[in-house]
Amino acid sequence: KNVEVPKSWSQMATNIVASKYFHGTLNTEEREGSARQLIGRVVDTMTNWGRNDNYFKTTEDADTFRDELTFLLLNQHASFNSPVWFNCGVEEKPQCSACFINSVDDTMSSILGLAKTEGMLFKFGSGTGSNLSAIRSSKEFLAGGGTASGPVSFMKGYDAFAGVIKSGGKTRRAAKMVILNAEHPDIVDFINCKVEEERKAWALIDAGYDGSFTGVAYNSIFFQNSNNSVRVPDEFMRAVLDDGEWKTYAVKEKDRVVDTHRARDLIRMIAEGTWVCGDPGMQFDTTVNDWHTCTETGRINASNPCSEYMFLDDSACNLASINLMKFVRDDDEFDVQGFKAACRTLITAQEIIVPNASYPTKAIEKNSNAYRPLGLGYANLGALLMSRGVPYDSDEGRAYSAAITSVMTGEGYAQSARISRDHGGPFSGYAQNRQSFLGVMRKHRDAVDEINVNHVPDELHAAAKQSWDDVVELGEDFGYRTAQATVSDTHLP
Repeated sequence: KNVEVPKSWSQMATNIVASKYFHGTLNTEEREGSARQLIGRVVDTMTNWGRNDNYFKTTEDADTFRDELTFLLLNQHASFNSPVWFNCGVEEKPQCSACFINSVDDTMSSILGLAKTEGMLFKFGSGTGSNLSAIRSSKEFLAGGGTASGPVSFMKGYDAFAGVIKSGGKTRRAAKMVILNAEHPDIVDFINCKVEEERKAWALIDAGYDGSFTGVAYNSIFFQNSNNSVRVPDEFMRAVLDDGEWKTYAVKEKDRVVDTHRARDLIRMIAEGTWVCGDPGMQFDTTVNDWHTCTETGRINASNPCSEYMFLDDSACNLASINLMKFVRDDDEFDVQGFKAACRTLITAQEIIVPNASYPTKAIEKNSNAYRPLGLGYANLGALLMSRGVPYDSDEGRAYSAAITSVMTGEGYAQSARISRDHGGPFSGYAQNRQSFLGVMRKHRDAVDEINVNHVPDELHAAAKQSWDDVVELGEDFGYRTAQATVSDTHLP
């Protein structure tokens, strides 16, 4: 009641903003009650940061940035991730990233430290992912002679913390990803852990307990607060195709084979788990690292909860999503130039956030400022294809989707290079990774030629080619301000 929003907003959008994003105690004068206040708080804060950090050449440039960003947010052309709405303009150094990747070592202090870090991230409305493969398996011994607990055992503790901490103090569950490499000795336990808990929930429901999402049955079992994924290299998938063996190796004695499995048995377990309860998913390690921009710094071992953000351990990413349906013109064609302009504005805003935000650990703060990864993405791709009468699972649908994605990613990296040219130079880790970074940019540019031009409007395809020509040309001359510009599959938060 008494909430002011544009008439064009749906009741769902109004409910979400009023219940989750308005700041202040309910039924007090400090409580926000208008989209003007909410969007003004966020946009004014970012614009002031940009002015203070000399992102704008003139006052008029700053005003233009403010007006364009306001337009995009007010008219639902785009949205930032939830922590921006929760925290920006509320705290002096707000946590603004939704996605974190945390490392863990095979020590008790590191294992317990991860629980603390995750808890603080959940508190401020963010999600986190970790690869637990560094933790020795339950089939290995401790220095004192006892048997190790193994990562699946520690997952129970992490799951419990995630279940009791509401994101941002709001009515939203914690978001969490847990990953284990396919060569880890506990991989079978990991694959089946959620399936076994799911069957316990079924038994409780059959006994008469509430089986709803927040009911007693599911609140009584483990592993309900995380997404689980098995990380596999190409060698594993070849073993599946060839009906070969797959060996697991001890964590501490890396050359010692612990178990030998039939690869097809493992893939069958993964498929059955996904069918029963949606977990585990799969992440393809070889491909992920083949498109990694910063290979000289380290590997990509993990992702955020939804797997769209993949980067170095102990890193963070602030997200923004563009609503593709808002760029459909009256003639039913896609507004390519407006879309490109929106990409530029949002990348600039996200880059401004990086040095002005807070981070939960010193390692994440260091990497965030050194690599500055951003996560621009889009929403409503399915609706856009349907509006064109294009089947989602078709060559035309894939080509059109590839062109849209190519324009967004290309314009994002091109803007990153422009910011590097005009403000501060490339991110500090760029020089070390210049060769791998430019190599990935050229692979993206070459991939545009694989888009079937018969399924894509000429203007859209030309924009994709031009954006990637700009990316490579600008990058070769000026480097890039951000180690990543886009993420693979975002959604409006």
